[in-house]
Amino acid sequence: MMNRQIVDHNRAAAAAWDAGGGSYDQVSFAISDALAHATQRLAPRAGERVLDVATGTGWTARNVARTCAAVSAVDIAPALLQAAQALSGQCRPPIDYRLADAECLPFADGEFDKVISTFGVMFAADQARAALELGRVCRKGGRLCLATWTPDGGVARFLAVLGAYSRATRPAASPLLWGDQDHLQALLGRDFRLVFERGVSSCYFEDVDAVWDCYLDGFGPLHALYESLDDAGRHTLKADVDAYHEHYKVDAGLHIRREYLIAIGHRR
Repeated sequence: MMNRQIVDHNRAAAAAWDAGGGSYDQVSFAISDALAHATQRLAPRAGERVLDVATGTGWTARNVARTCAAVSAVDIAPALLQAAQALSGQCRPPIDYRLADAECLPFADGEFDKVISTFGVMFAADQARAALELGRVCRKGGRLCLATWTPDGGVARFLAVLGAYSRATRPAASPLLWGDQDHLQALLGRDFRLVFERGVSSCYFEDVDAVWDCYLDGFGPLHALYESLDDAGRHTLKADVDAYHEHYKVDAGLHIRREYLIAIGHRR
């Protein structure tokens, strides 16, 4: 049965992200410095109502919960939410995890003091609709914090490698546009006064095989793409992904750097 909480044009994306399951938490670990950066700029406080949009396995939701804020978190991927719930048993108050679409959030107008999304809402197909929802659920005077990959950084180059193999219909607007300040002003400027800060996420692997194994297991879009290919396609995909990561080789192994943008919004 189809989940009515997910809009039709996001169902294929939900299935792709779901393919990583609980192993997606290893991907979150690899970018955990950026997730912490966003949480600190959100500046949650005890007792505040905070929403994490596209939570994945709940890493950012748990970061926020450290402050004893009342956290709700949504995602379109059931397996990721199941993992998030299992990983969050120690959080008090408990995190309220829900299956929901960023384009149709199941919350009242102004329900939250603060809203955050870390490399999540940027992948919604209808960017304008998702942006409106962020503004709708954040109370006047509240705060928004987004972490998004930049259009000209390492993640853009990685996604281009995967895109060369994908048969999926590409979105009308690239998710990487959320990493452009002018684009975010156009999306969110009506509801939020925005300021920006740039960052570089660093992660470390022993070699190209180690990072390949981590991302094939936990990064749903790569896992789903790999499963769709024949043996020859899988071989060349791994070779191209390995070549991409070889550029990050240092004496100790791999030092992978991913450029991102932090947007902090104050609700008008």
